[in-house]
Amino acid sequence: MTNLRSTHPHFVRCIIPNETKTPGAMEHELVLHQLRCNGVLEGIRICRKGFPSRVLYADFKQRYRVLNASAIPEGQFMDSKKASEKLLGSIDVDHTQYRFGHTKVFFKAGLIGLLEEMRDEKLAAIMTMTQARCRGFLMRVEYRRMVERRDSIFCIQYNVRAFMNVKHWPWMKLFFKIKPLLKSAESEKEMANMKQEFEKTKEELAKSEAKRKELEEKMVTLLQEKNDLQLQVQAEADSLADAEERCDQLIKTKIQLEAKIKEVTERAEDEEEINAELTAKKRKLEDECSELKKDIDDLELTLAKVEKEKHATENKVKNLTEEMAALDETIAKLTKEKKALQEAHQQTLDDLQAEEDKVNTLTKAKTKLEQQVDDLEGSLEQEKKLRMDLERAKRKLEGDLKLAHDSIMDLENDKQQLDEKLKKKDFEINQIQSKIEDEQALGIQLQKKIKELQARIEELEEEIEAERTSRAKAEKHRADLSRELEEISERLEEAGGATAAQIEMNKKREAEFQKMRRDLEEATLQHEATAAALRKKHADSTAELGEQIDNLQRVKQKLEKEKSELKMEIDDLASNMESVSKAKANLEKMCRTLEDQLSEIKTKEEQNQRMINDLNTQRARLQTESGEYSRQVEEKDALISQLSRGKQGFTQQIEELKRHLEEEIKAKNALAHALQSARHDCDLLREQYDEEQEAKGELQRALSKANSEVAQWRTKYETDAIQRTEELEEAKKKLAQRLQDAEEHVEAVNAKCASLEKTKQRLQNEVEDLMIEVERSNAACAALDKKQKNFDKILAEWKQKYEETQAELEASQKESRSLSTELFKMKNAYEESLDHLETLKRENKNLQQEISDLTEQIAEGGKAIHELEKVKKQIEQEKYEIQAALEEAEASLEHEEGKILRLQLELNQVKSEIDRKIAEKDEEIDQMKRNHLRIVESMQSSLDAEIRSRNEALRLKKKMEGDLNEMEIQLSHANRVAAEAQKNLRNTQAVLKDTQIHLDDALRTQEDLKEQVAMVERRANLLQAEVEELRAALEQTERSRKVAEQELLDATERVQLLHTQNTSLINTKKKLETDIIQIQGEMEETIQEARNAEEKAKKAITDAAMMAEELKKEQDTSAHLERMKKNLDQTVKDLQHRLDEAEQLALKGGKKQIQKLEARVRELEGEVDAEQKRSAEAVKGVRKYERRVKELTYQSEEDRKNILRLQDLVDKLQMKVKSYKRQAEEAEELSNVNLSKFRKIQHELEEAEERADIAESQVNKLRVKSREFHGKKIEEEE
Repeated sequence: MTNLRSTHPHFVRCIIPNETKTPGAMEHELVLHQLRCNGVLEGIRICRKGFPSRVLYADFKQRYRVLNASAIPEGQFMDSKKASEKLLGSIDVDHTQYRFGHTKVFFKAGLIGLLEEMRDEKLAAIMTMTQARCRGFLMRVEYRRMVERRDSIFCIQYNVRAFMNVKHWPWMKLFFKIKPLLKSAESEKEMANMKQEFEKTKEELAKSEAKRKELEEKMVTLLQEKNDLQLQVQAEADSLADAEERCDQLIKTKIQLEAKIKEVTERAEDEEEINAELTAKKRKLEDECSELKKDIDDLELTLAKVEKEKHATENKVKNLTEEMAALDETIAKLTKEKKALQEAHQQTLDDLQAEEDKVNTLTKAKTKLEQQVDDLEGSLEQEKKLRMDLERAKRKLEGDLKLAHDSIMDLENDKQQLDEKLKKKDFEINQIQSKIEDEQALGIQLQKKIKELQARIEELEEEIEAERTSRAKAEKHRADLSRELEEISERLEEAGGATAAQIEMNKKREAEFQKMRRDLEEATLQHEATAAALRKKHADSTAELGEQIDNLQRVKQKLEKEKSELKMEIDDLASNMESVSKAKANLEKMCRTLEDQLSEIKTKEEQNQRMINDLNTQRARLQTESGEYSRQVEEKDALISQLSRGKQGFTQQIEELKRHLEEEIKAKNALAHALQSARHDCDLLREQYDEEQEAKGELQRALSKANSEVAQWRTKYETDAIQRTEELEEAKKKLAQRLQDAEEHVEAVNAKCASLEKTKQRLQNEVEDLMIEVERSNAACAALDKKQKNFDKILAEWKQKYEETQAELEASQKESRSLSTELFKMKNAYEESLDHLETLKRENKNLQQEISDLTEQIAEGGKAIHELEKVKKQIEQEKYEIQAALEEAEASLEHEEGKILRLQLELNQVKSEIDRKIAEKDEEIDQMKRNHLRIVESMQSSLDAEIRSRNEALRLKKKMEGDLNEMEIQLSHANRVAAEAQKNLRNTQAVLKDTQIHLDDALRTQEDLKEQVAMVERRANLLQAEVEELRAALEQTERSRKVAEQELLDATERVQLLHTQNTSLINTKKKLETDIIQIQGEMEETIQEARNAEEKAKKAITDAAMMAEELKKEQDTSAHLERMKKNLDQTVKDLQHRLDEAEQLALKGGKKQIQKLEARVRELEGEVDAEQKRSAEAVKGVRKYERRVKELTYQSEEDRKNILRLQDLVDKLQMKVKSYKRQAEEAEELSNVNLSKFRKIQHELEEAEERADIAESQVNKLRVKSREFHGKKIEEEE
């Protein structure tokens, strides 16, 4: 209970604390009993034990079998529970962290995560191992291929070099002529070939016997596995039968329990009816008790009995309910067991299905193997029969072969000579073809160079046009400057007769204008020099291009001549080939067939080459176009990206469709070729058969001749036996040797005949199959033609779309070019405006010097007081005007930095205003001189006043000089201040509002305080006045009055000064506010430019991503090509394997088939080479895309640099804003100081007025008192 009190339960149970229903009383045992019955403590115990994770056995086995696959054997069937137990036992895991249930495995928290980590590590190790194995295997295969290629290349090169070095030597020609005449070498070659073939047949026999033994062993193992599987199936069937019996028993028990439940429910209903009757009786008895009080004792007895019966029935009802609960529990358990059995039954059914599938697959494999065994046994029997036949034929043909040997040798010599001639011709044809291909490659390269030179010419023409436009702009600018110079010179000539100072200024200006002219002339000379250099470059480039084109044309003509010569040589060789082919009928047929095959292969190769070239050109053109468009067009990146995506999808579709077409065409051609070759093979085999029969007849004739010769030799031996015994013995030995050779040859010929008959039958079957396949392929070709037509329609539509998009792209290119020219113009205008700004700054400095000189002249000329005051006022006004003009000039300068086009107009306005002001000042100086001459006479009388005024003028002069110096410092520091003001602008905008609010509050509080101070001071003054009324005299009051009047005058003057200062400060504040607004606009423009630059950078990044995607696609295509290459290599291997099999079957008589297969291998090698070229081109495309990606990254870096520059500009503008804010704050502080001074003076004025009023009142009082005093005196005297 202490534990329960210390916890925070998340649920509520209805728990009775006691049975007496008394508050505060707690029966601990009763509460614990209720908690046990409710299952709360059991739940707490389970939660303490903590098995929150649970997994089905089958799922656990399937998922975590990877951790230890050896724990669960593959061949044997095992229950999922046992398998999971074994698996968990074999893993290095704490065994207290899991428990096994009926259908699930229960895990503590964290163990599933540990198992997942172990599984991930195991899978990673397996995957890395498989990848390493695969890569190692592939690289080893590649290495072997590379080594084989290298060795073969070395061998070919060595032999070709040796042959090329030797072929023109005369003794080599003699050797070639003598070699075919030698018979011993040929016989030795034949013997060596026969021995090699015999060894090969032995090896093949050994291999076939080994294979047979392996197959027999496999059959034994398969039979054992079959028996094991049958036993397992029987065991499973028994287990299934047991499970079905259990299910039937459970169903029976369920039916019985349901019948019992029905009986119990019927009993409960009867008991309820009895209970209802008893309650009715009880009511009746209660009524009778109320009515009949006399029979209380009897009724009490009956009531007691009834109550006892009631308790008994209640106990019965409780017992029945408990029985019902027990039955429900048993039913629930049975249902759970039923579900578990059903799941186990389903699992066993699934396992049985899987095992049945395995059995079916094994039976299929077994049938296949049995068929193979039967075939092998049949082939063995056939081989045995063939051997027997061959041995018989060998014995027969041993005698015939000796005579036929000489004739066969002659025929073979002729055949070898013809083969050598054919090989030479083939070699020469291949050389000619290689030369033609080299010439075609040279022509393609030259065409590419011509295209590149044409593109270079177009670029140079564009550069020349840009230079022309820039030159036209420079000339326009020069004309404008010359006009301005003429106007300025005219103005200077008009203002030339003023004064010596003006003449000096004019000289300075003329010098500056001469400098400007020189600069202009130098600029024009530079422009002309650059234009001349560009013209020279253009002329040189055009001349070089013309020379290159001429050279290329010459090379082309040479190549055409060589081509025509080669064609002539080819024609000669063809005529020679025809003359050679007419030598023999068999060779003629062979040559025709070979020529047909060569023509077909050439046409196929040309078609494939055209297709490849078209595809490559299309691909290269599309790549170049996409690259150029992506470089030139930046504003329409989104559109181009969409188009490029669509284009890539379409090109992929086109390539896929073309690939399908090519594959189908290849399949069709291969079938047609196979049909033709099969027919041709049939004809050849028939011819060979006829020839062999003829040879057999000739051998028989030779045998008869040999018999006759033997008879002659016998007669000669009988005559010349004594003389030529030794010679006859030697001849006998030779004849025996020849007989043996002839017998062997006869056996070989018989074997050839048998093999040819077999091949004949097989080829007839193949011909029939090929005819069927040809019909199918024809149907497929018709369907493909229909598809091709539809595809052509789709292609035409997409071409139209592509042309439209290309037109849009060209328009966008034109727009981008126009924008680039405008940008170039803007840059030139900006540079010109910067130069103009520098000249304006110089003119401003000169104007400031002129203003200082003028002020000095004004200060020296002004001597009269009234005139000086006028001059002072005028100078102050001029000062304010100059300040305003200078501020306007600064504003215009800063405005020019943002808006270059308006700069010239504003500068002209500033110049006109300055000239007008100079003219006005000159007129004012003349007027002042005249006034000065008039006033000189009047000034002699007032020298003292003049000295004072002179001192005051000197003071004012110093003040003006200081002001002018300050203005110069302000001018020099204006740019710095502007840079700082830009930074402080944003902060001050927020701070200004707060400071304004604080200022208003402070002013209010200050005014309130001042009013309070004034009240206090008034009271103090009143008190002091009352105190001093008795002490002060009339003279002191009069003095105080005079002093007050003087103070009033001074205060009014101060108020006027402060008012003027305040107005000037307000004006400066307004100007600063306008400057701040302008700077804000410039800031917004720069921020907008920065955002645009950021957007451009983002676009560039998206372009880079698109190019990366294209790169990935190209890499995928290259991988696909590599896969195709591997598949082709695999096909080559398969064909090589088939070739070996054909050699084994045909032995010696299948040379022609081998030649055909070798031709097929060459075709496949050519296709492999073509695929290698494609892969190389794909790699080149990938490299191009990588270069494009690098260019885009470089562009993005440049954009980032531009953004950083813009950010620096923004920082500078912020600095200017901050400096302006500081100036505004200083101006506000000055205004606040002036306001405070003004208010102080106002208070002092008010106090002086109050003092004056008090003094007047005192004077009046004193007067009144004096009058009263005098009246009293007069009355007293009277």
